[in-house]
Amino acid sequence: MTEGPREAAERYRFEKWQREQGYTSDEEDAADAAAPPARGFSAAERAAVVENSIQQAIRRGEFDDLPGAGKPIPGLGATHDPDWWIRRKIETEKLTGLGPPALRLRVEDAELDARLDALSREAEVREAIEDFNRRIIEARRQLQGGPPVVTPTRDVDAEVAAWRERRSARVAAQADAEDAAARRRHPWWRRRGRA
Repeated sequence: MTEGPREAAERYRFEKWQREQGYTSDEEDAADAAAPPARGFSAAERAAVVENSIQQAIRRGEFDDLPGAGKPIPGLGATHDPDWWIRRKIETEKLTGLGPPALRLRVEDAELDARLDALSREAEVREAIEDFNRRIIEARRQLQGGPPVVTPTRDVDAEVAAWRERRSARVAAQADAEDAAARRRHPWWRRRGRA
């Protein structure tokens, strides 16, 4: 039986690898070239060569001090997730703003108060809440699949009032902190003379 093109290519690659690793000598190569073509290697023979190479590398210490040595493989034993590589890429690259609108809006809803607190004018706060509500309504109208949009819209006037209260509490806390810092800089015996 003749050797097929795949078997011949595999045999060639295997013999080249053997020469590179030093498993065969030039005399053996010349003898092999004169000999009739041999049969292809079986899967068991290839597995034995690979296992032998691994064992030799272990003995040489080539697998020592690899990153993650002695640590469990993350996600091993968990249920199979066909999109595992996407999730891992998102985690390692710390990507945000990806995913279905329902999930993005939930995250944004949780972070909205902190984002509003960073704004300094009431008009900006109103605009940000109106934009948030508009995107929620727009996401509810889309029928693209994915999880349902359960994020509630926010009452603009109530949110502005809550923003004002948080802002006045921050201003009062900041004034108290400044007053305490001034007291530390000027002890009571120095303040008495000023009065």
